[in-house]
Amino acid sequence: MNEKNLDSIVAAVKEFILAEFLPGEDPNELTSSTPLMSGGILDSLATLRLVSFIEERYGVQVEPHEMGAEYFDSLTEIAKLIHSKL
Repeated sequence: MNEKNLDSIVAAVKEFILAEFLPGEDPNELTSSTPLMSGGILDSLATLRLVSFIEERYGVQVEPHEMGAEYFDSLTEIAKLIHSKL
């Protein structure tokens, strides 16, 4: 797995989450391992918006069974999912 690709995916997803769901928050507080779903940052509607962003930006299809905490609870997990589909 190319670490540079993963880092760029993490950066893009982080930027989207900060802009859409955490405006005004300190970007340094959102790390690669911050719990997004279990921490209450992503609810079901926010997850759907994030999935739309991912599908449009990366041209991939996120399956319904992939929209749970197993794949969407951290920036690292999200990046791994996207990377596996590219």
